[in-house]
Amino acid sequence: MDRSIIHVDMDAFFAAIEQRDNPNLRGKPVVVGGSNPHSRGVVSTASYEARAYGIHSAMPLKQAYLRCPQAVFLPVHMAKYKEVSGQIHRIFRRYTSTIEPVSLDEAFLDITGADAVSLAREIKDRIREELRLTASVGISYNKFLAKLASDLEKPDGFTVIPRENVEAFLAPLPVRRIWGVGPRTQGFLNDLGIFTIGDLQRLDRDFLVKTFGKWGEELYLLAQGIDDRPVKASRKPKSLGEELTFPRDEDDPEKLRACLAEFARALGQRLEKKGLECRTVTLKIRFPDFVTITRSLTFPDPTARPEELYRRSLLLLEKVELNRRSVRLIGLTVSNFIYPGEPYQLTLW
Repeated sequence: MDRSIIHVDMDAFFAAIEQRDNPNLRGKPVVVGGSNPHSRGVVSTASYEARAYGIHSAMPLKQAYLRCPQAVFLPVHMAKYKEVSGQIHRIFRRYTSTIEPVSLDEAFLDITGADAVSLAREIKDRIREELRLTASVGISYNKFLAKLASDLEKPDGFTVIPRENVEAFLAPLPVRRIWGVGPRTQGFLNDLGIFTIGDLQRLDRDFLVKTFGKWGEELYLLAQGIDDRPVKASRKPKSLGEELTFPRDEDDPEKLRACLAEFARALGQRLEKKGLECRTVTLKIRFPDFVTITRSLTFPDPTARPEELYRRSLLLLEKVELNRRSVRLIGLTVSNFIYPGEPYQLTLW
């Protein structure tokens, strides 16, 4: 039996919530990422009114301001966005328990055996009526095509990609529509004369594997509309992190240590909430010239205690040997988790 998979992608999620909650923002260009557009922050989400000016996620706020000085710049209210995301998932659970979150505003739902089109329309209607938000929905028989479908008619889209003639459907689409093809890969493919998915379909499988390795095999299969990955209802986190971009380049070691203490406190709380302990701690430092370095240490004994995470982060900071060099960004990540009840190798001492 073909799978029936729905991909739900909320439209301009953070900005849409802000516009919903403040009627004065409706119809205006809204940029979520920081209330001061002259700071060193970046855009988290831009409303569609702001996107008309070429503003997009990850763009520096300063650049967004130059493109649209009249935009409304807002800070990130993450707690509110997480709460709304939870409300959306409660709607999903009325229809299936097989839900794979991708991010706060995006998820796959496996509803194999049901009327996918009818259920997808009902989910979309429930989100609109109960939460006053719009979602773009894609439906197909695998995850790649369902996600592709949800992107084709944004915002407020609804697209179904059936199995029939799927190769012909994919052929005229630009190669960047393939899952995992970013600007760098797209540029390389373009240099090879590959501009559409149809161009990929005409290439020999062995050539793609020889050129791209394992990724070449995936490119070949996705170009044919083949994707066998299941929707995974439970996704364990691989890492948790905190980071800060300073308003001005920072060279005071005490302030760097204070940041690490706060990161350790926050990460300890997040680990405790999830019932996790970590063995690997990673420090991230970005300098004013945007050169970024990371340093990691893996310890034999797992921990979730903030004071121990802080001690381990200081060991990493010592390894960097800054020598009063200014820092633009500092971050701390924990990984290599031990889950509740999971055995691990004890040290002799």
